[in-house]
Amino acid sequence: MSWKTYYKEHLLDMEALLEKLPHENAKILTSHVTGEPKAVNRALAEHCAAFRNISLHNLLVMGDAPYCRPEMEGHIRYSTIFVCADTRKPVSEGRADFVPLYYHEYPRYVRESLRPDAAILHVSPPDSHGWCSFGTTVDFQAAAAETAPLVVAQVNDQVPRALGNCHIHVTEIDWLVEASEPIPAIPPAKIGPVEQAIGANCAGLIRDRDCLQLGIGAIPDAVLKQLTGKQDLGIHSEMLSDSVAGLMEAGIINNRYKQLDRGASTATFAMGTQALYAFMDNNPGVFMAPVDYTNHPRVICQQDNMVAVNSALQVDLLGQVAADTVGKLQYSGPGGQVDFVRGANMSKGGRNIIALPSTARSGTISRIAPVLSEGGAVTTNRFDVDYVVTEYGVAQLWGKNLSQRAEALISIAHPDFRKELRAAL
Repeated sequence: MSWKTYYKEHLLDMEALLEKLPHENAKILTSHVTGEPKAVNRALAEHCAAFRNISLHNLLVMGDAPYCRPEMEGHIRYSTIFVCADTRKPVSEGRADFVPLYYHEYPRYVRESLRPDAAILHVSPPDSHGWCSFGTTVDFQAAAAETAPLVVAQVNDQVPRALGNCHIHVTEIDWLVEASEPIPAIPPAKIGPVEQAIGANCAGLIRDRDCLQLGIGAIPDAVLKQLTGKQDLGIHSEMLSDSVAGLMEAGIINNRYKQLDRGASTATFAMGTQALYAFMDNNPGVFMAPVDYTNHPRVICQQDNMVAVNSALQVDLLGQVAADTVGKLQYSGPGGQVDFVRGANMSKGGRNIIALPSTARSGTISRIAPVLSEGGAVTTNRFDVDYVVTEYGVAQLWGKNLSQRAEALISIAHPDFRKELRAAL
């Protein structure tokens, strides 16, 4: 049987696809972020009355999460390792679950612990040989397809055909549904004076030929905008952004001196504008790969001069970093922070940078604190932190004793809070 015949025989409408899913006491894993199969997940939530005791798993949700609504109780219960705006309240109210895991561990979690009964993927249309691309989100889709006894996919003609280790053959998918919809997009972040100053301070720690990891938001974008005078930079990151694409087009990021995936920017998902997704399409300069490759410290450290730039919500005077909780509130998740902090620390010439504004809540709270807020969890421990950067400067903590660390951190705190921070020593 040709793959084209297989495709036609296994293509269903949405109602028939939902009938193929397990309806009771089952675990369903779906892809996420810009690769979430939104059409299938919406239909699943709309028909939740037909399902009972379904555990639905994915990570970062962009936009609405209909499977987290109160009326899902008894039908669908959501679980994630990364809380966001639309899942924060359900988790805090006990209607959804948070699983503490490092991002690079998720494929292993899928294979060894979760072991889903069904996987819902999001893929491009097949090429002339029957291969679909995972497009903008690769991280655990292969692990899901390998593990789940039932694999279904939303085929979306707006998914870019990404290159790299990010493909699945049509014949490895049990049932397919075609649903065309735009990839979720976010506009460029607004960079204010604080972010611009932080970006300049971080850029001062980056040298020609460094290999970089950065995330999403105003601070990473501000850092990248300060790199126009650098040369021969590389990217090995969990995420590809518009700012990275812009530096690639300018030739500043050329990946010429990477030890792995030379000549290409490596990532496990992309998040940005439609222009970014068009840039990815059939681009050999972009290498998309599973997260247990991109984010594993043993892989990251093979890139020389690896520089990891990550954000935080709070840093205490011991150098402990809280990046995923605000007090007892589970605010987000570790993402790739710890993965890349440890990988960069083991890299030859590597550095890790924790970058954050000095204050929060319109300047009323210092993010440099004597101790972490009550109930707050440590995301990156004090033994792993190298540099901490605010708009007021750079504090290198590695190799310093406790008193020296505290003084270095106070020196980059907002001036309005330095006196009380010293009084807390």
